[in-house]
Amino acid sequence: MIALILSACESEQKVFHFDEMTYSPSETVFRLFAPEDATCYVVMDDEVLPMTLGADSIWTATAKGDLKGHTYQFLVNKSLSPGVFAKAVSVNGEKGVVVDMRDTNPEGWESDQPVRRMPQDIVVYEMHHRDFSVNQPLAQHPGKFLALTEPWAIEHLKELGINAVHILPSYDYGSVDETRLNEPQYNWGYDPVNYNVPEGGYSTDPYDPLCRIREFKQMVQALHKAGIAVILDVVYNHTYDIDHSNFQRTYPDYYYRKATAPDGEPSGYSNGSGCGNETASEKPMMRLFMIESVMHWINEYHIDGFRFDLMGCHDIETMNAIRKAVDEIDPNIFIYGEGWSAGACALPNEQLGMKANISKMPRIAAFSDEIRDALRGPWSDNAMGAFLACAPHCEESLKFGIAGCIDHPQVDMSQVNYSKEPWAAEPTQMMSYVSCHDDMCLTDRLRASIPGITDDELISLDLLAQTAVFTSQGVPFMLSGEELLRTKLGVHNSYESPDSINRLDWENKARYPEVFDYYKNLIALRKNHPAFRMARTVLVQQHLEFLPSPDYTVAYRLKDHAADDSWGDIIVVLNANPEVVGIDIPDGRYTVVCCDNQIDENGLGEVSGNRVMVSPQSALIIHN
Repeated sequence: MIALILSACESEQKVFHFDEMTYSPSETVFRLFAPEDATCYVVMDDEVLPMTLGADSIWTATAKGDLKGHTYQFLVNKSLSPGVFAKAVSVNGEKGVVVDMRDTNPEGWESDQPVRRMPQDIVVYEMHHRDFSVNQPLAQHPGKFLALTEPWAIEHLKELGINAVHILPSYDYGSVDETRLNEPQYNWGYDPVNYNVPEGGYSTDPYDPLCRIREFKQMVQALHKAGIAVILDVVYNHTYDIDHSNFQRTYPDYYYRKATAPDGEPSGYSNGSGCGNETASEKPMMRLFMIESVMHWINEYHIDGFRFDLMGCHDIETMNAIRKAVDEIDPNIFIYGEGWSAGACALPNEQLGMKANISKMPRIAAFSDEIRDALRGPWSDNAMGAFLACAPHCEESLKFGIAGCIDHPQVDMSQVNYSKEPWAAEPTQMMSYVSCHDDMCLTDRLRASIPGITDDELISLDLLAQTAVFTSQGVPFMLSGEELLRTKLGVHNSYESPDSINRLDWENKARYPEVFDYYKNLIALRKNHPAFRMARTVLVQQHLEFLPSPDYTVAYRLKDHAADDSWGDIIVVLNANPEVVGIDIPDGRYTVVCCDNQIDENGLGEVSGNRVMVSPQSALIIHN
């Protein structure tokens, strides 16, 4: 694990790990970071152990004998909690549990092979455990970790062609009561309680402390066997609340930032997260907590990547420290996040993991809201359309996203929607997407922003949008169920909506086979052709050339065997117009691989000359 030097004086260096419970058959050692003027105890099932203060506010206690299976809590003054780094908990995460983590390993876990790829080769599929499986007739464990071990689930993901699943928060969170799972309950899980233990509501038995851990590992193991990486959504920027948080109950006010009044005095808790609090990543022990939490998920659960919720709340130094620690295990563990906060943070923006500062965080990626909103319209107004709705002046923002949000000589940054300067040092620092969990899904946004849209038009524009995403440089990202024309019945923020809103409609796979086939073939096209996934800025600048095109279209050429692609020149045209559009291209003879909402790499026909006609509301891809 990563150690933190807690003393500035080299002769007095002390090392601490956030390993608050260390088990052996002969004794269990408890450690806790708490105020020096506190009174601290370990409260066991049948005894209370006083803790002894050591250096740097580290309290310790040792319990003799084999305590495997016993519960414990830390009592700091009058506040009880399982601590901040419990590795196993009782139902609803109220108590820590003494465990030997080896007892949680499923058969064959020691030979499990993580799935790590170069970032340009990753295709991310964002899913919520319950959404994905609760409405699937074949599911034996609907809404549970184990659903992702079942043949129907693995076969669907492999057939689609994605190679990484981004699972929404899967640690122990507060809004679902694990003692009432027979009652309707739903939440995305962005309300952390115990950051380092899987959520009991996704296990088959939340009362068994080992069950949730073992079943989470079984899920990871099954996905890895299928060649699919597992990316964990982590929410270190805030806690469920302050008063009941384990941070606050062990060391009041240490882990949180305070806002400052105009006179320089503290004025309450800062709220950059929009959830009533924001954690202080810049403080040594919060930084260490984040580093060691990430390392725990990698070492214990074989996680392949991390998506940082509201990364713009975290300081740059901490994000770079996490990247450095992760690199010591495997540089191909993928890290990305939201390059924004939900409000003003107590630290200045130039110190935070904002999108504008991504170039200061090498090999950490951020979502591009430029390409997202250029395609479908702004997050703040569901009814406002953009390129897909033939709204004016969206093309330059779309080009910026297609290029990977790097400095490209043909992109006029003065016309880009949100950024006036390129922010990605390399294209692999940009996540390309059109929708995700916390917004309208794509079909709902099209219905809201294009009144009177027909079903055929909706399908065409849906496929056009994803063609833009998956032929862009950077790392493509899609919301689970979009390959099934997913709808959330127009709900924008469905974080606690019922299954009737959030579940996938699996019947759509048979109802709209052409949609699933297009997604599948589009992903295969990207994976088979490195021209669509160049890893370096200089290659994009050299090989990506935008072509002149009329309003509501974007056309570009990937030229000269880009990234050693087998195809010499690839031309992509995105036409949002409701009528046929003509585009001038370099004279030649080309094979058509995408047109009229079909994709076939073996060819759909040929075109010759210096001009092509592109069908309404669709993409054309040709190569020579």
